[in-house]
Amino acid sequence: MKTVAKLLTCLLIAFWVIVIAIVSAQNGEPVSLRFLSYQSIQIPFGLLLAFSAGLGVIGMAVVQTLWNLAGSGRGNSISNEDPEFFTDEDY
Repeated sequence: MKTVAKLLTCLLIAFWVIVIAIVSAQNGEPVSLRFLSYQSIQIPFGLLLAFSAGLGVIGMAVVQTLWNLAGSGRGNSISNEDPEFFTDEDY
């Protein structure tokens, strides 16, 4: 099952790389970003998409690492609790 999940993940990433390549090839004009009163320099649209995708991947890797570190500090407290379902042996 892990092989299928890895294959689907690779296919999804390959699809988005192809989409970004096609969109950036069709839109070669420089664009600038505006946020509140700030404005960036003009850079090509494809480069902007590539930077955004890269920052998203790096950001999710950092968030995932932080979640794993926070989860490992708790230990297996769930196994110490009472079971959620009880069985009646008296019928």
